[in-house]
Amino acid sequence: MDAIPVFKEKVGYGSGFVSEIVVWRVPEPVPGSAHFFKYRLFFGRPGMRLIGYDNERGKGDHKHVGDEESPYAFVGVLALIRDFRRDVAEWLSQSQGH
Repeated sequence: MDAIPVFKEKVGYGSGFVSEIVVWRVPEPVPGSAHFFKYRLFFGRPGMRLIGYDNERGKGDHKHVGDEESPYAFVGVLALIRDFRRDVAEWLSQSQGH
């Protein structure tokens, strides 16, 4: 069985900023993760990631905020998307001086 697309969304925010969420269901966990999802969530501009969540092979679930990388406690796809969108909203709010 191949990976099955679960969720895909791309949103433009103006000034070249974009967010993209891609989630697949996989037949076996990605090495380093204990669940059956592979995901890639990105916010930034082309070539400049400001916020990212992924479970890269061998690294497991983690997130990037700027140059910082930290573990991410994956509990489900809905929580993953919610957490990512919250981080993006916070970044947008801070960048606009609110």
